[in-house]
Amino acid sequence: MSSPSAFVDTMPMPIHACMLAYTFYENDGRVIRYAEALADEGARVDAIVLRREGLPAEEVMHGVRVLRIQSREKNERGKATYLLRVLRFFVNSMVEITRRHAEQPYDLIHVHSVPDFEVFAAFVPKLLGAKLVLDIHDIVPEFYAAKFKVSERSMVFAALKRAERWSAAFADHVIVANDLWLDKITTRSSRADKCSALINYPDAGIFDPRLRQRADDGRFVVVYPGTLNWHQGLDLAIAAFAKVRDQAPAMELHIYGEGPAKPQLQQLVADLGLGERVRLLPPLPIREIAAVMANADLGVVPKRNDSFGGDAFSTKTLEFMSLGVPLVVADTRVDRFYFDDSLVRFFRAGDADDLARVLLDAYGNRRRSAEISARAQAFAGRNSWAEKKADYLDIVGRLLNG
Repeated sequence: MSSPSAFVDTMPMPIHACMLAYTFYENDGRVIRYAEALADEGARVDAIVLRREGLPAEEVMHGVRVLRIQSREKNERGKATYLLRVLRFFVNSMVEITRRHAEQPYDLIHVHSVPDFEVFAAFVPKLLGAKLVLDIHDIVPEFYAAKFKVSERSMVFAALKRAERWSAAFADHVIVANDLWLDKITTRSSRADKCSALINYPDAGIFDPRLRQRADDGRFVVVYPGTLNWHQGLDLAIAAFAKVRDQAPAMELHIYGEGPAKPQLQQLVADLGLGERVRLLPPLPIREIAAVMANADLGVVPKRNDSFGGDAFSTKTLEFMSLGVPLVVADTRVDRFYFDDSLVRFFRAGDADDLARVLLDAYGNRRRSAEISARAQAFAGRNSWAEKKADYLDIVGRLLNG
């Protein structure tokens, strides 16, 4: 493994790099970490991304030039709407990156999936010598099946697996967001020697435990920050909260995010009469949400253990740990793979009654919470972006020197 200084010593600098992602840059910690890691080493970095209402089409953020080329609302309920928006971004990003490459060639283009086929938007720069990294945040066939309730035996699922293989073959290197998915990708879509697993390591410069300044205001605030999809299990968290509201009168549930499940979650809150204590709040930029998370009494990650959610590593788990916030986590396959009972409170995935039981334990046993969060914070320190960033720079260095 190379160190960051070794990267600087061996690369012709400054390299010109681009992050290409169907995402809101200011909210996506994974994209930000890679972009700022390269910028910190002296690279010129662009990020071609989605545009949130009210934000400029172009600005520089922490050394990265952010180019917002298309708006999006995360409210897709049907396959056609979702696909049309993704295809529109594919075309717009292909035009943008081709034009910019003609003006000032990119040495490296780091493409973030979903979708996998976004890597082909960099077709012309690839032909002209740019190196391509495909970063699989979410494994697409299973993601699509979970999002739209599609059978894994369907023709669509088979087509998505073919697209995954073609996309991986076109890339020079494939990064996968956890070790379970790495096994799956290397079994069905790519050679093991061109793939790496890099989980969502927290950036301690953003998720700094010094942000934790929780004042005792009589409340016990439980926080979930992230996308509002069915597989995230927020309906289970709301149902569990309804079961404990009388036994935990100071408890509140604050959900920050947007997504297709939001209308159903709003209706559930109303039906259960929880409007005063369960709040559905808009997403915040990563540096703002870090402060919110830091001052929670408890974090909750209530994912379902289905074919997608069960293997999807939550970005927020290690971030809460880094901040020193105790956690309640569904016992999914991926969470049991990386963590144990000394680091988080587990509940049976998909079981609102068991989640209610664990929420009550966290509410009533603050001393145990402090012990768990202290161990988890030490674990997060050993698995932070500061410790793992060199792995990414090593991948880039080998590609550009190869």
